[in-house]
Amino acid sequence: MTTETAHSGTETARRVTDVLQPRNALLAGMTGIGAAAAGDWTGVPWGLLGALCAGIVPAAYIEWERGRGRWGDRHVVDRTQRAPIFLVILGSIGAGALAMTAGGAPTGILVAMTALWAMTVVLLAVNTVWKISVDSAVASAVVAMLAAVHHPWWLTAYALVVAVCWSRVRLGYHSLAQTAAGATLGAATAAAFLPL
Repeated sequence: MTTETAHSGTETARRVTDVLQPRNALLAGMTGIGAAAAGDWTGVPWGLLGALCAGIVPAAYIEWERGRGRWGDRHVVDRTQRAPIFLVILGSIGAGALAMTAGGAPTGILVAMTALWAMTVVLLAVNTVWKISVDSAVASAVVAMLAAVHHPWWLTAYALVVAVCWSRVRLGYHSLAQTAAGATLGAATAAAFLPL
């Protein structure tokens, strides 16, 4: 592999990881889940609220901490520095779920929020000893939940999950095992929809 080819692969991986980062995946995915939960467009605002709480608020927190010089970039490479992020995610998703409950949100979007909250608890627990991939977990969760609420054809979007896993490994942020574990955990979120 030439140096130019290696550089091109790294740049592609960086683009993939930036475009498919959790806040973007959640913005697209939760909107679709909200629409499915309500059965029409009236679920879109609930999905956007879910995306705000699960993805945008945590991303804003990371950016705020970066501005303070605490972290170098959004990837927070040092596993030992990640606990506050998980706590912000748990608090934000919890607050969003409470607001949704009070506002009479459709059951499906509440199930998605609960599944994401539970996934975050597991991510936090695993992160205390091993650097599991959050990006892979979120991408996989979004695809799995969309397949659960819309149509199994959504599972073809796992090609994007594979791309996220590849990009995280290529950039040196995670091992293959860490991305595979994250993707597996994300896939398990769809189980929350089985009783419905």
